[in-house]
Amino acid sequence: MGRLNPPFVQWLMGLPSGHVTDVPGLSRSAQLKALGNGVMPQQATHALELLLAPVHTGRLTAAA
Repeated sequence: MGRLNPPFVQWLMGLPSGHVTDVPGLSRSAQLKALGNGVMPQQATHALELLLAPVHTGRLTAAA
């Protein structure tokens, strides 16, 4: 069975080439840990769009 490759994980997450893998001094396991604990840009964008949708559509309601 093969080993997980940090550049492949980085690519799957939609991160630019070298975003994590070109950081000096990071071991393979540290790279995988950083990638595993990271948030995919697409996921963050979607979450922000959902959170900001009520503000942009004027559907913000006052708390009672």
